[in-house]
Amino acid sequence: MYAEQSLPEFSQLRPADYPAQCEELLNRSRADVAGLLASDTPPSWQSLMQPLEEINDRIEQFWAPLSHLHAVISGDAWRDAYNKCLPLLTAYSSEMGQNRPLYERVKALSESDEFQQLPFARQKAVENMLRDFTLSGVALDGDDATRFSEIQQRLSELSTAYSNHVLDATDGWEKFVADAESLAGVPESVLDNLAAAATAAGQKGYRLSLDIPSYLPVMQYCDNREIRRELYEAYVTRASAQSPSGAQWDNGPLMVEILQLRAEQARLLGFGSYAEKSLASKMAPSCDAVLDFLSELAAASKPVAEQELKALQAFAAEQGQHELEAWDVPYFSEKLREARYAVSQEELRPYFPVERVLEGLFKVTGELFDLDIVEQEAPLWHDDAQCFALRRGGDTIAEFYLDLYARANKRGGAWMADCRGRRMLGDGNVQRPVAFLVCNFTPPSADRPSLLTHNEVTTLFHEFGHGLHHMLSQIDCLAVSGINGVAWDAVELPSQFLENWCWEKSVIPDISGHYQTGEPLPEALLQKLLAAKNFQSGMQMLRQIEFALFDFCLHMQADIASESQIDALMAEVRDQVAVLRPPAFNRFQNSFSHIFAGGYAAGYYSYKWAEVLSADAFSLFEERGVMDRDTGLRFRKVILEQGGARDAALLFTEFRGREPANDALLRHSGIAVNTGGATHGNGV
Repeated sequence: MYAEQSLPEFSQLRPADYPAQCEELLNRSRADVAGLLASDTPPSWQSLMQPLEEINDRIEQFWAPLSHLHAVISGDAWRDAYNKCLPLLTAYSSEMGQNRPLYERVKALSESDEFQQLPFARQKAVENMLRDFTLSGVALDGDDATRFSEIQQRLSELSTAYSNHVLDATDGWEKFVADAESLAGVPESVLDNLAAAATAAGQKGYRLSLDIPSYLPVMQYCDNREIRRELYEAYVTRASAQSPSGAQWDNGPLMVEILQLRAEQARLLGFGSYAEKSLASKMAPSCDAVLDFLSELAAASKPVAEQELKALQAFAAEQGQHELEAWDVPYFSEKLREARYAVSQEELRPYFPVERVLEGLFKVTGELFDLDIVEQEAPLWHDDAQCFALRRGGDTIAEFYLDLYARANKRGGAWMADCRGRRMLGDGNVQRPVAFLVCNFTPPSADRPSLLTHNEVTTLFHEFGHGLHHMLSQIDCLAVSGINGVAWDAVELPSQFLENWCWEKSVIPDISGHYQTGEPLPEALLQKLLAAKNFQSGMQMLRQIEFALFDFCLHMQADIASESQIDALMAEVRDQVAVLRPPAFNRFQNSFSHIFAGGYAAGYYSYKWAEVLSADAFSLFEERGVMDRDTGLRFRKVILEQGGARDAALLFTEFRGREPANDALLRHSGIAVNTGGATHGNGV
């Protein structure tokens, strides 16, 4: 039976109250842990692990709303509260991670007769905790232990500062354009939003910004090459000394210090590099396996990408642009897409109003996984936000929030975050999981709803896949329920897997409907959309491989001493895999939040690693029917419900009946399979 628990009362949360509450909570937690260690009771699940889970859950439920609000309504007050609490939490985490008596207690449990009788999920939780103790420096003594804790503290400060710099640099740039003629080519719906943004800023004309709903359409459609160049330069130099806004938010020194501290931390733990340390909790067995995997994909993709670039250059030359620059690529790519397939992302927008897409998303996932999804009343932090319940058989099994629209003081991008995890409570009832799902789509205007490009539709499906992984867990142990404990290079499997339904001819009528007429996407447009699916897929594949190789090779270095070394490595990777080099002023790495302020350090390859898994998993649906209920329920049972309780490689093999292969990903991407069907990651 599910416990009746209230959702956070966001309107009652006061940022000024958080630091004192945080300190009080952590001191209480320290006292509770000390009480566990003072007990003469032999360590068992009931006497040790369950109380620890309750302590950790209490902290997570305190931190989740603050972390969320800091991301979606960030202002001085929430940023200040976040920045004051984060060091306290980091210090507590380091203290617990190096608590030798606590480690010995957990180790004793792992060696006891009771351990062999525990359910597999609880065994995995104990094994993971011992691993995490090791990775937290529990074996370190004296100065090394102190230094490790200092590094942890400093890294948390640096990652927060890096993220704040990216947000501030993004929000800190704007350009006002007086007349529509200067923005010729930009769709009317986009111009309306740019005009509304100017009005909101107390200006006339049109306000350009670096938020994706503003930036991307201008880069794709604006005929004015100088505006595209100016916008591009501002975007790719964000948070760098090359930024037109100046160096006030320069992340260069932060990147160097982050990399130095990560390398030092890895050395303290006995690893050869931070990349090697990161693999201790991932599927990939070695650094060589990751590099070989990326090299295989690059070798298959590069010839295709080179042909795509030649076609784009030839097309641009026909239009009078003989020297193709980085700020020309989105523009001429969109024109080439329209010329070849007579379809553009903007032309598709009217058929994908948010409400219709959500309705279709809920229908697809409801049929596949036996769910009912209904909106419900709940306290919210902004008028844009919504709250929904997942139900089965009339019972609410999980809840989630949606916050879909871009706005000032909101972190860019899209993500799923844990609000509350599933676990068994002391009274035998189950705590329902709750998720945050966040995107940055164009908001509705006075005369039209929010209209999505098909790319944004896939983003929404992607994040909902993460949400389902969290919410459909049937594991009652918090440390391995939902996405907890899932190998980082497998965590993208459910999200990328769900994207496949956005391209299915039988499904698109369910997720599309013209915002004025309700008409589903017409057959002619549907065929063009499907025909254009793999447009420039080789170039897109190489772009992701470039990011992944840069990240992994960067974290294999042990001696980064300057920003110039980072820039040089970026150039070296581009020499290896890129087919079109960006200009010298490009500083993509200065806003690469995934690896410097997120969880993807030495792990960005996970997107491609998991994409192989997701494509191969979806191929079973291709064989049996994309809406085959039995296969959907099997995916739910074997993958989604198991969380991190079992190794991801074993779960995949159980679902698919064999080890994963690269073939399905290459085939889905329109790239000829020429790897001989090599197993994923050389035998993972």
